[in-house]
Amino acid sequence: MKWYQMSSDQVCKKLAVDQNSGLKQKVAEERLKKTGPNQLAENDKPSLWFLFIKQFQDFMVIVLLAATLLAGLLGEYIDAIVIIIIVFINSLLGFFQEQKAEKSLAKLKALSAPLAHVLRDKQWVTIPSEEVVVGDILKLTSGDRVVADMRIIEETGIAIEESSLTGESVPINKSSESINQDDLDYPDQINMAFMGTLVTNGHGIGIVTATGMETMVGQIADLIVQTPSQQTPLERRLAGLGKVLVVLALLLTSFVVVLGVWQGNPIYEMFLAGVSLAVAAIPEGLPAIVTVALSLGVQRMIKKKAIVRKLSAVETLGSTTVICSDKTGTMTENKMTIEQLYLYKQSIEVTGGHQLTGAFKSANREIGTSSVRDLLLYGMVCSHASIERTKSTFQVEGDPTEAAIVVAAHKASLSKQDKDKFRIIKEYPFDSDRKRMTVIVENEKRERFAIVKGAPDVLLPRVTTVMDKQRKVTLGTKEQKEIEGKVYQMAEQALRTIAICVKPLKQGQDDSSLSVENQLTFIGLIGMIDPPRKEVKKAIKSCKNAGIKTVMITGDHAVTAKAIAKQLNLIPSHGKILTGHDLNNMPDRELQEQVDDTYVFARVTPAHKLKIVQALQDNGHIVAMTGDGVNDAPALKASDIGISMGQSGTDVAKEASALVLLDDNFTTIQSAIEEGRNIYENIRKFIRYLLASNVGEILVMLFAMLFAFPLPLIPVQILWVNLVTDGLPALALGLDQPEGDLMNRPPRPVKEGVFARGLGFKIISRGLLIGIVTFIAFASAYQNGQHHLEYARTIAFMTLVVAQLIHVFDCRSEHSVFARNPFQNMYLIGAVISSLALLIPIIYFEPLQTIFSTVPLRTNDWIGIVTLSFIPTVLFGFTKSKEKAYNKKDRV
Repeated sequence: MKWYQMSSDQVCKKLAVDQNSGLKQKVAEERLKKTGPNQLAENDKPSLWFLFIKQFQDFMVIVLLAATLLAGLLGEYIDAIVIIIIVFINSLLGFFQEQKAEKSLAKLKALSAPLAHVLRDKQWVTIPSEEVVVGDILKLTSGDRVVADMRIIEETGIAIEESSLTGESVPINKSSESINQDDLDYPDQINMAFMGTLVTNGHGIGIVTATGMETMVGQIADLIVQTPSQQTPLERRLAGLGKVLVVLALLLTSFVVVLGVWQGNPIYEMFLAGVSLAVAAIPEGLPAIVTVALSLGVQRMIKKKAIVRKLSAVETLGSTTVICSDKTGTMTENKMTIEQLYLYKQSIEVTGGHQLTGAFKSANREIGTSSVRDLLLYGMVCSHASIERTKSTFQVEGDPTEAAIVVAAHKASLSKQDKDKFRIIKEYPFDSDRKRMTVIVENEKRERFAIVKGAPDVLLPRVTTVMDKQRKVTLGTKEQKEIEGKVYQMAEQALRTIAICVKPLKQGQDDSSLSVENQLTFIGLIGMIDPPRKEVKKAIKSCKNAGIKTVMITGDHAVTAKAIAKQLNLIPSHGKILTGHDLNNMPDRELQEQVDDTYVFARVTPAHKLKIVQALQDNGHIVAMTGDGVNDAPALKASDIGISMGQSGTDVAKEASALVLLDDNFTTIQSAIEEGRNIYENIRKFIRYLLASNVGEILVMLFAMLFAFPLPLIPVQILWVNLVTDGLPALALGLDQPEGDLMNRPPRPVKEGVFARGLGFKIISRGLLIGIVTFIAFASAYQNGQHHLEYARTIAFMTLVVAQLIHVFDCRSEHSVFARNPFQNMYLIGAVISSLALLIPIIYFEPLQTIFSTVPLRTNDWIGIVTLSFIPTVLFGFTKSKEKAYNKKDRV
């Protein structure tokens, strides 16, 4: 279908849709059922069966299964069956862990999918892009990603970057006019917008003509290379660590096997024991647990209104030293309310807040609305905000600044009907570089003029006359100082100021922005406030305690920014404020010298953000940068953690970011940093637990060989220890709550290794103690039991397990086991109880005693086991508690 040749009316008729009311919801649902979701076909996901079989592809598991086959051939049927059952259970655990990770990542992808603004039943609604159907009337604004192919029917300066289709990065200016040409290639169809392209400027409305695989990008989907999932730096480091641990475990295991054979133990018995020990010692579950810990942490972040788009951001969050945050909407409520108006020589107070009713007062006396009517009417005409009213309430759609103007206009008894008396001929949209918006309009008398709305410091140099009541006066030095003084006064009260200007135009006059945005007549100022969020002050203090500096970046006046910064206790007494003008005239070297002492950047453009990020990074900082617009994308990409706004952010900004704030709230950044730190610490916890436990298992076997004792553990016992201690307790550590002082610690150095801060020593020393107490338990039981081997092995078996399960609580704290309440993590309590529940039947259920070569234990045996198992934890816990108390006393 050659949609580009059709007029807007023809397209609407063909697709059975009313341009003014959109599709009916019921019709849209029927079309969605018929055509399917609006998305491209994806590669087939691995089946559940494949995920399960994948668990048996590990080299050591294959060796173990081969050894099990050998055991069966030699008549050791019970051993063979038990080992197969244990391997099967282990594989099930791995399977469920991987499945959980896949579901978490799929949920992430769904949450970060783009949204679409469509007209349904005469109402503009926001829906997931997958629910868009052919015939939908869809709104496009600067920064949006086009979610389907569409015919543009209305446009105002809209330009679309189509590099995803054409490879050409220069944006294409689009038109709504039909094109009377045949066989036109899609790059030349300038009245069409295609799925996957980006709106870089202006805004418009289109009718969806194709969705999913029927779109232009869908037709060439085979040429699109899907990006494979990338490992995070942490996962890559752990993968390298895993290889090293495999080599070390194999060397130590081989040494134990050779030593055992040399001492006269049967080769088959030592081989099977060696393979079992290697399987237990190698932390093959580590990558899966890391993935699950990351995905579970990401799910917790989602509950705190933060979506992680790149998993590498999770570990980088813990290293963040500077947060560069937008002011409006992030540190403030983004509920702009007009409090003051200024007409030349007259200040007017506006009451009523964000409600549609209120009064206008001058010199504490209520005045009529006629004096402010022109100012607010022009402001309303030069905006895209609108009010949707119901019987009991109202909702304002549009930019918060424009919404505030429309609300104030309604207080002056102005309505949409008043706005509709002006026909908009042309528009030059607002952008963060121009800091102004212009519409060329024609009124009912066919008088044509331009209305310009923007920042006072941008518009005043373009003003030549001022409206003084009903007459124009030339803007002289006196008038300019009067207006500038009022701007400064408003800014000191934390009011954001908007200037409204007009310019009469003649028919046929040059209507380029260069022409119409000069020689303006000043109408007045609008002063509005966006109050700070109540919770942000506390969040900034928390970040400061965590060694993280908060920097405010805003397009507002420096005085306004300073007033808000002081209310939030963001800027210290020695803190500097720099403006965009300062940055324009400042060499990079000088900015690098000043940036560490600067806490507020005012009147800046997105281009300045990139300069700020680079200066901070040159000083060695790890920078988190917020942004919401198309032009913010370079700074978001350049920062260590790009943070986009989920509500006000454009799709371009979201795609360039690593973190999306669903509520656009600064406090969410602080929560995300805390969660990111906690995820990394939890990963360190279970690395510490797994490796120390594995070291203990190897050493108890090694000590027995060195002192010429029999094997303290048989293969099925080794594998069972691995099953009950490695899985659930390690996973439960990944769910641990943060330590109380987590946000009082300095940021983690970005190049810090996993074993930093003494973790390597803790693993070796605790593993050594676990191995020693287990060997002592075995040796004493073997001697006292008059060489009753099964009794001694049962004692060793239980001592090793109980020592590891006690050690898991020690791993919860960097300081001491006594530093935390064990009942804070009920998942861990449950995991330990489950592990013990898997052990008790092995000792007291007679059929299992035969399989695992165990004997029942008496009360005195359990007292000895528990006493020995507590020795490593008590010894280290007491030492660490003394050390912590001493350090605290020393700091005081």
